[in-house]
Amino acid sequence: MATASTSNIAQVVWNTADKYLRNVVEEEDYGDYILPFTVLRRLECMLADTKDEVVAYVKSLPDTMPAHLIDIGVRDKFGLGFYNTSPLDLATIASVDDNVEASLVNYVEGFSQNVSDVWESFEFSRRIRTLAASNRLHAVIKHFSNLDLHPKRLEDTTMGDVFEDVMYRAFNKKGKAAGNFYTPRDAIKLMVDVLLAGDEDSLVGESTLRSVYDPTAGSGGMLLVAQRALEELNPDIGVTLYGQELMPSAYALGKADLVIQGGRPDAIKQGNTLTEDLYADKSFDYVLSNPPFGKDWEADEESVREQAKIPGSRFSHGLPSKSDGQMLFLAHCASKLAPADKTGHGGRAAVVSNASPLFNSEAGPNSIREWLLDEDLIDTIIALPTNMFYGTAIATYVWILDTGKAPERKGKIQLIDAANSWTGMRKAMGEKRREMLEPQRNSILEAYRKFDEADASISRVLAPEDFKFRDVPVFKQARYATRFNQEALEAVRGRRDFDPKHAEIMEQLDGTAWNEIPGAFKAAAKKGGVKAPAGLIDAVMKVMAEVDESASPAVDRKGQPVKDPNWKIIERVPFSEDLQQHMEREVLPFAPDAQWDESKAKTGSEIPFTRLFYVPEEPRSLAEIDADVQRLMGELSELFSEVKE
Repeated sequence: MATASTSNIAQVVWNTADKYLRNVVEEEDYGDYILPFTVLRRLECMLADTKDEVVAYVKSLPDTMPAHLIDIGVRDKFGLGFYNTSPLDLATIASVDDNVEASLVNYVEGFSQNVSDVWESFEFSRRIRTLAASNRLHAVIKHFSNLDLHPKRLEDTTMGDVFEDVMYRAFNKKGKAAGNFYTPRDAIKLMVDVLLAGDEDSLVGESTLRSVYDPTAGSGGMLLVAQRALEELNPDIGVTLYGQELMPSAYALGKADLVIQGGRPDAIKQGNTLTEDLYADKSFDYVLSNPPFGKDWEADEESVREQAKIPGSRFSHGLPSKSDGQMLFLAHCASKLAPADKTGHGGRAAVVSNASPLFNSEAGPNSIREWLLDEDLIDTIIALPTNMFYGTAIATYVWILDTGKAPERKGKIQLIDAANSWTGMRKAMGEKRREMLEPQRNSILEAYRKFDEADASISRVLAPEDFKFRDVPVFKQARYATRFNQEALEAVRGRRDFDPKHAEIMEQLDGTAWNEIPGAFKAAAKKGGVKAPAGLIDAVMKVMAEVDESASPAVDRKGQPVKDPNWKIIERVPFSEDLQQHMEREVLPFAPDAQWDESKAKTGSEIPFTRLFYVPEEPRSLAEIDADVQRLMGELSELFSEVKE
């Protein structure tokens, strides 16, 4: 996960836990203390070279000067995106034993406003009080004051690796709970690899600029991995990161990780993406997101429904049930993609989901899915291995969306089955027991680049119409003989239009072909001088019907086919197939007299991933089964003998 040097530095940082946190806080909460102190020390080292000058400069300014003007002044004079106005630092605080808690609080409060919310989101004041109450605060401060995290010692990318390693150790303690805001890096790397694979030819050049956005930024990993990958492809590229995160602890981690690597303090904003898009006026080149599965959005319902009323808005294409909002995030990500430019390149997104968005048949999810299909926004869907994420063991998928598909991919959707591309982890982290190593990611990337079905067990290429279907009702005509009995007579005797002479007529009809009842009943009624109401004839046909597969297909009094009430199926027919040909191939060989009514078909869409890649297993031979049975019987016989003895 990290180089030996990076791992060693991270281990030194983490040693705080063993030395000073044990028996003071729960082991799973170690990271809640170590991470903010790591951030504090890195920021302190980043500011060290100009610290005294900045403090003197700010002190020389009028006390009434607004904070935003001070920010501008510091940025223009020193080139700093953030700063600290306190004369204190960790070493100074650690050099004395008095007023340690108050000094540290005063020092942290000296940071500029654009990073001050990090400490609030970390709940740093509460952490400080806990350590102070346990008489451990001074020792922790001294430990971190001795760590050299200066940019001259650790460049941004190396510091990022150190922080990543420390986060990994912290989340390893939390286990499953880490899945709420930490996406495994192997999954992110795969997403970024595929995302950039469709754009490599446009990423060259000295003036190339790209924007990357994550509406569920978590700890910022997706943004940082994407930035690093882009810079590896083109060292001269300009990458601007944008993120939004609701959870305070995750927001603190994400913002801190970006800042300690030299990023913009305002690159990640805190807020609820569903109720307020903090980048409503922007679209992006790349969007990455691992939204929460099964998120209940009832608390956001009023806002979301109001937004959905606006034609063409991000939620106007349909709303899922309130128990699962992940398709809201999928629609949001699609809405944030930059439109295709004059060269044909558009915005691309990689969004994680569970299986529900593939086939959820409710009206809202179905309409969102059909919108994505109709707009040809789905480039690829990749099935990931189970047990890939910390918080869930279920099957997961990555949707690759694109507003400017390559010519050969237009009107096509690629499905890639990577469910078996995994290696077991030596030690599980929560539900994560499998990881995807680089060779496995490369094989998936190769399948994406090839864009063919040379190996249909891994890659399938289909058209959007293949995922749209008609659910056509299929039925068989009933076949009835005519039988008279007292039960049938009693069933109609109470009707107002029934005459005693009708009983004689019904008895005469016994054995008559069922389809001939209307004519025969009318003739007999006329002869007997009684009326033959249509309603009565229908009732008589119903009560005298007895299933007889040797009889002719049944028709009613008007000559319309009578459906067999005990035989009905719904046949799902893709729009890409001719209905008649489909029925002749899939239905009529098994039910030769089946009929269907296309006018009553219901339309919908699904992406039957599992079915498309299903490979039936060869059944075991009878000889093998018999051998196993004989072996088991022998073992049971031996067990019974031992019991008798």
